[in-house]
Amino acid sequence: MIEIILYQPEIPQNTGNIGRLCAFNGCRLHLVHPLGFTINDRNLRRAGMDYWADLDVIEHQEWQAFLSHPSRPQRIHLLTTHAEQTIWEVNFKKGEGLLFGNEGHGAPDFIHQWVDSRIQIPKYNDKLRSLNLAVAVGIASYEALRQIN
Repeated sequence: MIEIILYQPEIPQNTGNIGRLCAFNGCRLHLVHPLGFTINDRNLRRAGMDYWADLDVIEHQEWQAFLSHPSRPQRIHLLTTHAEQTIWEVNFKKGEGLLFGNEGHGAPDFIHQWVDSRIQIPKYNDKLRSLNLAVAVGIASYEALRQIN
């Protein structure tokens, strides 16, 4: 299993789609508050609320609560466009975490300093800044799962 960590996500549809993906592929989802929305049927219905009951999800009230949680991954890779290393250059291990910043601001500097590694999804068009969060989680999680399985 790979663990997906969303730091203060802002868009409910992205989080719903990521939750659905995690339920489908067996990844645990960590949500670090504050969220930019309320987790309810109205916000998540179109993106995956019907899968929410099958999802292994842990909500953390803030970053420090995540850090002190006994089931948080011990090794964490931050996905960021500011990384030099790509997901193809990492040897993922079972139980590791993939951390994603929020849609508007990414991850703050203190998280960049804290993580074990910073990695990115390979990009072939330098004119574009980044991928949609749910798409990025899908690509990175399946590369990690491909390696460990």
